[in-house]
Amino acid sequence: MDKIKIDLDQKIVLLSGPRQVGKTHLSKAIYPDNSEYFNMDSVEHRLLIQKQAWRRDCDLVIFDELHKVRKWKNWIKGIYDTEGVRPRLLVTGSSRLDVYRKWGDSLAGRFYSYRLHPFSVAEVKEKYTADTALEHIMRFGGFPEPFLKGSEEEAKRWRRSHVDRILREDLLDIASVRNLRSVETLVELLRNSVGSTVSYESLSRDLQVSPHTVKQWISILENLYIIFVVTPYHRNIARSLIRQPKIYFYDTGFVKEDDGARFENAVACALLKRLHFLEDTAGEKCALHYLRDKEKREIDFLTVQDGRPEWLIEAKLADIDTNSLKHFSGFFDRETKHILLVKNLKRELFLGGIHVKKAGSWLQSLEA
Repeated sequence: MDKIKIDLDQKIVLLSGPRQVGKTHLSKAIYPDNSEYFNMDSVEHRLLIQKQAWRRDCDLVIFDELHKVRKWKNWIKGIYDTEGVRPRLLVTGSSRLDVYRKWGDSLAGRFYSYRLHPFSVAEVKEKYTADTALEHIMRFGGFPEPFLKGSEEEAKRWRRSHVDRILREDLLDIASVRNLRSVETLVELLRNSVGSTVSYESLSRDLQVSPHTVKQWISILENLYIIFVVTPYHRNIARSLIRQPKIYFYDTGFVKEDDGARFENAVACALLKRLHFLEDTAGEKCALHYLRDKEKREIDFLTVQDGRPEWLIEAKLADIDTNSLKHFSGFFDRETKHILLVKNLKRELFLGGIHVKKAGSWLQSLEA
């Protein structure tokens, strides 16, 4: 929050992230005693926005879901250019606002952006032990409401409403998708494929649409913060020819009820959250990849910072299997760390250049 407050003194701040991840709660907590809040889903609020009827002596004006207003970029640009950042301006949205309706040139140089993620093990370390937090995320997901309630039944009820609302409201706001049932089927197919590579051709046959349409729908789901895509890394690895992506969900609790898949998804979410944090706060260019060759040797994750491979990470529930890490280690220099994250590990080890770490404790140490 401190970094956001500093940036608000200089430019518009754009805060995006999944629906119900806590954007409104965070926004109102920045200046809790002197802020104005407007939600574009409210007719009353939209009228007030049109009249620019907010107090000029408040510390912060929050525009929630402003991207749903036609020509919103030009509108907020005009406010910024004429009034500056007094009061400070914060725009939130449950879609990727950096791409929504060609966000970009008209606001170039006028904004900083942040992405808010669900809870990670690191973020809740003051209230939960590492192992408890990881178990909670795997069972209930990291979204605040189901995570804090800690009830299987309540989590399922919340999740059904959550996904349904995104697909039936937000999806129609950003794309003219006519075949909603097929998109729902696609989501179901993807939640049962976490941890495996995804073939657009295979999905297109299942859905009876073209591979291009499948790819387009996946891009929309990504822009709505339902899923994120992890692509293969190829540089200097001639035999790593598998080009199919892997897909993970922001809501780990939505993944099929399989401990291995949910654990891998939880690790993916934690790594992406950290990389987005580094991009948003330090300006670094980061990426999350995986490795797999034709012999099906695979590394679950490779983190990259400013073009430099940083961590090779394999995630296992219990097995201490370092064969894939050893194989791929020869393609990277000594600065790239090789890490085997094991959920159920009794003792941490260092085996032939590979750090064998207890997953919960290691995830707890990441930047939140």
